Amino acid sequence: MKDPAREIDELREELRRHEHLYCVLDRPEITDAEYDVLMRRLQALEAARPELASPDSPTQRVGGKPREGFVKVAHSSRMLSLDNALNEGELRDFDRRVGELLGGAPYRYVAELKMDGLSMAALYRGGRFVQAITRGDGLVGEDVTENARTIRSLPLAVKTATMEDFEARGEAVMNRRSFERLNAERDERGLSRFANPRNAAAGSLRLLEPQVTASRRLDYYTYFLLSQGRPAMDSHWQSLEELSRMGFKVNPNRRLCDGVDDIVDFCSHWETRRAELPYEIDGVVVKVDSVDQQRALGFTAKAPRWAIAFKYPARQATTTVEDIGVQVGRTGALTPVAILKPVEVGGVTVSRATLHNEDEIARLSLAIGDEVVIERSGDVIPKVVRVSALGSPRRPFTMPAACPVCGGKVVREEGEAATRCINTNCPARLKESILHFASRGVMNIDGVGGALVDQLVDRGIVRSVSDLYSLTIVQLTGLDRMGPKSAANVLTNIAKSKMHSLPRVIAALGIRFVGERTAVFLAEHFGNLDAIAAASLEELQRAEEVGPKVAESLYEFFRESHNRELVDRLRAAGLTFTHESRRSRGGPLDGIHFVLTGALPTLSREEAKSLIEAAGGKVVGSVSKKTNFVVAGADPGSKIEKAEKLGVEVIGEGDLLRMLAT
Repeated sequence: MKDPAREIDELREELRRHEHLYCVLDRPEITDAEYDVLMRRLQALEAARPELASPDSPTQRVGGKPREGFVKVAHSSRMLSLDNALNEGELRDFDRRVGELLGGAPYRYVAELKMDGLSMAALYRGGRFVQAITRGDGLVGEDVTENARTIRSLPLAVKTATMEDFEARGEAVMNRRSFERLNAERDERGLSRFANPRNAAAGSLRLLEPQVTASRRLDYYTYFLLSQGRPAMDSHWQSLEELSRMGFKVNPNRRLCDGVDDIVDFCSHWETRRAELPYEIDGVVVKVDSVDQQRALGFTAKAPRWAIAFKYPARQATTTVEDIGVQVGRTGALTPVAILKPVEVGGVTVSRATLHNEDEIARLSLAIGDEVVIERSGDVIPKVVRVSALGSPRRPFTMPAACPVCGGKVVREEGEAATRCINTNCPARLKESILHFASRGVMNIDGVGGALVDQLVDRGIVRSVSDLYSLTIVQLTGLDRMGPKSAANVLTNIAKSKMHSLPRVIAALGIRFVGERTAVFLAEHFGNLDAIAAASLEELQRAEEVGPKVAESLYEFFRESHNRELVDRLRAAGLTFTHESRRSRGGPLDGIHFVLTGALPTLSREEAKSLIEAAGGKVVGSVSKKTNFVVAGADPGSKIEKAEKLGVEVIGEGDLLRMLAT
C-alpha cells in the first residue's frame, strides 16, 4: 500500500501541473472530469490525515466561511497609476521627454497590452502564496486573499532558485467567454447585467463569499516582480521572463522595442486585432526597460516618467432614439434604456443603450426622436455619449409614477440619482429578495439557492418571500433535482429560520441601507418590529447610527402597502418580532469602544464581538478618537498604524479576556 503522505504529495504536484497546463499555458492534458477525480482523491486523503494539511494544497483554493468585510492593508511600495497618451503625437512626445531626460543614452521599451481588469499584488513567503491586496488608492488596498486563492492561474506555491520572498503584481481579469456566461446567468435570474468585464472582475474579487468568486473563473496576468518593494531584476523584460519561468501567467503578446516607431507599430497592430483576443484591452502600456534608467527618470507628483498608457479611442456610431423604456433591476432601481434604430458599432449590431437615470437624460438634453452618438464602453455595453441632432418631432421622457412591473410605489430619495420600486415582492426583484432573505448571516436557510428559487418563482409557487413558509413537500418534490429527502431538509431549514432573532428578520427584509449592524441597533432601541414600523423619521434617528438617509429608507419601506402585507404574513408565519437586549447595561465593558483587527489566537471575530457586546461594550469597524482599545491578532493591517497615530491603546486577546473577567 502506498504511503498516504507520499501519495498526497504526488497528487498535489500532479494537480498543480494540470492547473498550470490548463489555466496558464492553455494546453490541457486531461478532461475536467479526470481532474475532478484526482481532486476528490486528494480531498479524501487530506480529510483522513488532517495533520498533513498544507495551505498551498490545490484543495485549499476555496475557503468555506464567508467574510464580514475586507481589511485595509498598506502596500510594500506604491502601486502606480500611469499618464495617458491618446494619440500617436502624445506617444512621440513621451519618447522625446524620455530621451531628453536620459541625456542621449540608448534605451529600450517594453510594450504590453493594457488589460482591462483589477490591479492586485500577490505576496509570497518561502515560495508560498500568503496574501493578495487590491490596488486601492495605490498606497493602501484591501486584503482579498481568500478570493484570490480561488484563481487557478495564480500559483499557491512557486519553486524558484532566485528568491523565496517576493511580490507578483498584475491584473485580475475576466475573459469574454466567462463574462458572457455570467451575464447570461444573471439575465436568467432577472438580475442586472455587469457593464463590462472589468466591473465583473472587480465585483467578483470583492465578494464576501469565495465560493462565488471561484465560480466566476477569473484569470491573473502578472506584469511586475518585486522583492522588498523594489524591482527584482535589472530590466522589466527580465522580470516578465522570470515570472513566466516561475509558473505565473504572463501575457505572451508583448514586445521589446528599440524605439518609438516600434511602439507605434505594436499599438497599431493590436488595435486592429483586439477583437481576436479572448479578453478585453483598452490600449498598450509602454515602459522603459532598464530599471536603472527608470530610477533616473523618476516620478512626477502622480505618475512615473518612465511609463505611459496609450489608450485606444472608443468605438462610436450615430443613430436615432426611437423610444425610451424602463427596466427594473434586482434592487428595485428603475433604469431608462434607449431603444435605438439598429446600428453597427465595432462589428456588433446595437439596438439598446443604457441611460442610467433621469439626471443623465437631463445632462444629455435627450428626447425621444433625437439623433445620438453612441459608443461601446469598454467595447461591451453601449452608452449614449451626446445628442448630435434634435429630432423632429421629439418627445420628452418622464419617469413613471409607479413601478412598470408591479404597480408599486417608486421613490427617489434626496441626493440619490436612482428612482426605486420599494416593494420587496415586486416580480422584478423577487428572486433576489428571496435569495437575500435565505442567505447566510441573514435567515440562513440552507438549500434555498439560485436553482431552487428560479423554479419556485418561474412556476408561480412563490409569489412573495412569505410564501416560503407555506411550501409543502408535494410542491418541492415536483421540482427538478428535488427528491423527498432534499425537500424535507429544505422544509426543516425553513422551519428552523423562524427561531432567528429580530435583528436577523429586520436585515432579511432587504431595506436599503439596513444591514446586520444597523438591524441590531434598531432592535436594541425599539425592542420590536411593530415599533420600528410605526416610528416617525425623528424617532428612527434616535437609534444608534441611524441617520437621515437610513431613517428615510426605513420610513418609506414600512409605508408601502405591499411591504406591510409582507410583514403581516411573516408575523402569521411565526417569525420573531420582539427582541430581548443582549447588551449588558452596566457590564464590565459598558461604554467602551473596541476595534478588532487580525486573526485572534482562539476567538473568531464574531465570538469576540459577541463577548464584548454581552459585557456592554461596542465593536466598531474603524479606528477613531472615540476608540478606547484596538484588539490585535496576527497580520493586523493598517489599523495598528492608525491607532498609534491617534494614541489608541493596542491590546491582545489575553488582555481582552482579562477585562471581560473583571
